Amino acid sequence: MRSRSAWPKLRVADWTGTRDTLHMWTQIVGKIRLAHAPLVNHWWQVTLYVTPRGLTTSTIPYGTGAFDIEFDFIDHQLHIRTSEGTARRLELEPKPVAQFYDETVRALHELGVETPMQPWPNEVEQAIPFPEDTVHASYDPQAAHLFWRQLLQAHRVLGQFRARFVGKVSPVHFFWGAMDLACTRFSGRPAPTHPGGAPHCGDWVMVEGYSRELSSCGFWPGGEEGAFYAYAYPEPDGFRDHPVLPADAFYSEQNGQFLLPYEAVRTADDPDRVLTEFLQTTYEAAAEHGGWNRAELEDDPHRWDRRR
Repeated sequence: MRSRSAWPKLRVADWTGTRDTLHMWTQIVGKIRLAHAPLVNHWWQVTLYVTPRGLTTSTIPYGTGAFDIEFDFIDHQLHIRTSEGTARRLELEPKPVAQFYDETVRALHELGVETPMQPWPNEVEQAIPFPEDTVHASYDPQAAHLFWRQLLQAHRVLGQFRARFVGKVSPVHFFWGAMDLACTRFSGRPAPTHPGGAPHCGDWVMVEGYSRELSSCGFWPGGEEGAFYAYAYPEPDGFRDHPVLPADAFYSEQNGQFLLPYEAVRTADDPDRVLTEFLQTTYEAAAEHGGWNRAELEDDPHRWDRRR
């Protein structure tokens, strides 16, 4: 399972329609979680999580009970389950965003879960209201399955990398705004007010998201073939010129972050090692040039193995 064959090939051009539709579907489900979960710093309460079958909201409080929603990319169904023992199941198949939105909201209503929310997407240039979106209507089950497998591998390595940090660090979670899997480390110091500027997203959202000095990394299914990324906020002097590994990694002036093409990881003799090198060296670029107290923030995740 740790061989190269575990990392699937999926070029963006081969599933753009499905990717864009799925992006809108995850925004709808993410906004449902946003409507009910109490605020957690940096909007951690709105994210989705990788599961052995797809992506889940995890438990969402509702009244004195709870519910959850899960994308199943093996059987290609959307599962909605409540703590009352009731459930609804929707098929993941080619359908417009407007239909998916209507079916999801109706299923929640049937389960007694009312969800007022802003019915339009965020952080995208073309923000068509969900009830009116008949543009995005593609769903290739094989492509969705391969994307989930990409997330599964990225989640595994990001989780191992996360374990090295004992300071404040986010879960490995899926942000539906930009459709990326992310993990963020924090220095412990406040950050300057973020200027905002994300499309169809209030600047105050970014102010909350970037309220503390950070080093973030993750996976994004964009560009030509998808890419792993790493950036710092605020970006310290010397960050972009810091030597990072592997050789395929580069600093993108356009994106303001280091990028490593997914294919460079997938085709490597040891994908885990190559990706870990990227995550570690880009973090070091942020920590060293930003003056982080690394001695207090890092530790060996195997420090208790001999006692187990």
